[in-house]
Amino acid sequence: MASFDIVSKVDPQTMDNAVNVARKEILNRYDFRDTKGSLEYDKKSSVVNITMENEMRVQHTEDVLIGKMVKQGLDATALDFSKEAYQSGAMLKKDIKVKAGIDKETSKKIMKIIKDSKLKVSPAMMDETIRVTAKKIDDLQSVIALLRSNAEEIGMPLQFVNMKS
Repeated sequence: MASFDIVSKVDPQTMDNAVNVARKEILNRYDFRDTKGSLEYDKKSSVVNITMENEMRVQHTEDVLIGKMVKQGLDATALDFSKEAYQSGAMLKKDIKVKAGIDKETSKKIMKIIKDSKLKVSPAMMDETIRVTAKKIDDLQSVIALLRSNAEEIGMPLQFVNMKS
């Protein structure tokens, strides 16, 4: 039986590189001159911390970060922008969680997409991964193509690993 795993993860070193490049650009931009803000990435808790004086600068920092992530080959949908910026003294702070692993709701969407395709495969949830098995590798490749075409509906970057035949 051939199989592969569907996972969602972001390489912490690549993410750290993207944050460092974004930080350098912010330091060199004219519209950020004399700012007391910062951009940090905590690898252990997988959170990007933005500290700026106002909402506009927080938004521009997010835009720069997304641009640098794309240049590093990371998917910007891995960032969770759902939390609002909060006031901390004279500064605004925003914590952006970097999504890792497939949550239950997303895994149900993926399983539904696979089952609705009527391909002869069997998906199984295992913690934060989904294992898909089939008799033919062609069916597995069809599942990968199907999930890539429905990436917008899933709303999360997916990687396909451990392909075994």
